[in-house]
Amino acid sequence: MLNIKNVEKRFGAQVVLDSIDCQIAPKERVIILGQNGAGKTTLLRCILGLYRPDKGEVLIGNLSAIKNRKEFLSRVAFIPQIPPPLPSTVGSLIEFAASCCQCEKKKIYEYGDLFSLDIQCQARKPFSKLSGGMKQKVLASIAFARKAPIMLFDEPTANLDPEGREAFSNIIRSPEFSDTTMVFISHRIDELNTVLNRALWLDLGRIVKDEKISPIS
Repeated sequence: MLNIKNVEKRFGAQVVLDSIDCQIAPKERVIILGQNGAGKTTLLRCILGLYRPDKGEVLIGNLSAIKNRKEFLSRVAFIPQIPPPLPSTVGSLIEFAASCCQCEKKKIYEYGDLFSLDIQCQARKPFSKLSGGMKQKVLASIAFARKAPIMLFDEPTANLDPEGREAFSNIIRSPEFSDTTMVFISHRIDELNTVLNRALWLDLGRIVKDEKISPIS
């Protein structure tokens, strides 16, 4: 259970998240909707512990995103909209991910193949020199290889070509991830409507609607 308990986040005088309180059950597939500035990405960053809430907390079971950061993050994988400026080669990134996230390099390469990206051939290249689409494919391959029980996605297909978006859709619908809890921010709802079963609407930092939905078969 992912438990977001009365989370408030301010930047100066601006309240970006205002008493966000919700629980996301195992296996749920949730999309967070709202206009730009509604607080969607800030909420994901609070869930990840990248932002410390001014009030409230985020828990997985009894693990706090802030107080138990290492154990908490072992249960969460994340695909960002904007890949970070990582100062390493692709090969070093894969080595680091495999060692600290307890996933096999072989699995990372296999997911890369699904995205039509031969990650091993890119190993000597600086990650920062890859195209936006290639960066997102590398990070997605690492995230999926981790097989974390909870996955967070912030516009995960924004930089992908049509082939990459199709691969992403096939992966999240595969039996291997049938038990995975997934939380999405995405403007490409048509790519997700076969898996989603809940929608949260944010406006001015508050949940204004929480609705169960039926996946489209």
